[in-house]
Amino acid sequence: MCLILFAYKAHPRYPLVVAANRDEAYSRPTQPVHWWPDRPALLAGKDLEGGGTWLGITRSGDFAALTNVRSGTPPTGTFRSRGELPLLFLDQQLSTLRFVTRLQESRTAYRGYNLLFGHYTQLQHYSNATGTVTPLQAGIHGLSNATLDTPWPKVAKGKKRLAETLRHPEPDPAKLLAILEDRDIAPDHQLPATGISLELERQLSPAFIHTPNYGTRSSCLLLIDRDGQVSLLEKERAPREGSLLKHQFRITSKSAD
Repeated sequence: MCLILFAYKAHPRYPLVVAANRDEAYSRPTQPVHWWPDRPALLAGKDLEGGGTWLGITRSGDFAALTNVRSGTPPTGTFRSRGELPLLFLDQQLSTLRFVTRLQESRTAYRGYNLLFGHYTQLQHYSNATGTVTPLQAGIHGLSNATLDTPWPKVAKGKKRLAETLRHPEPDPAKLLAILEDRDIAPDHQLPATGISLELERQLSPAFIHTPNYGTRSSCLLLIDRDGQVSLLEKERAPREGSLLKHQFRITSKSAD
């Protein structure tokens, strides 16, 4: 993902609401969110090139989502696919403590990334750019290609609109998707300086990105209510517009680590 807006323990009915866009090269082969045949407890999209995922949830309520950290001069060398990391957590073969140790030990094996992970009632954020694990506080949060809640225009605007949408007792999926469909380019004075050209900063500044070869591939909504009922909606955006896919299930009992 390249934009994750989420409300964590900030709505009276839904302890977790996520609205996220995945930005990627149009040529990279991808499978939409689905139940994985070889991992029947896992609901996630699949990167068919690297084999990993960018966002997923399990039947027991473990959640993970990933964004890249933008750098105008990416490090050189051979790196592992960042999509391995959500999958490693969601495979449920490591305790949270062991998983965190694994993240810290492999910090330099991946290009820059942010990772949200944990049981949906006890989420954490990790970035290999800082090497810090942070338990999430209740509230409205946003994550793009810097660290958590860095006020890039798309993040600040998205958080505000998400908070407004969640004032209603029942979140409207159409309004949540509309937040992700915002194509307004931010004014130059609000753009971050990440080491890329000004023109590219402009192109990457909206919530919804569209360039000739790269852009928003899909939008995803995840809502988990206080009874553990999960709704995950995904809309394919590019290289062709798709229909809205919906998955629903109830989380099985599991206490957070």
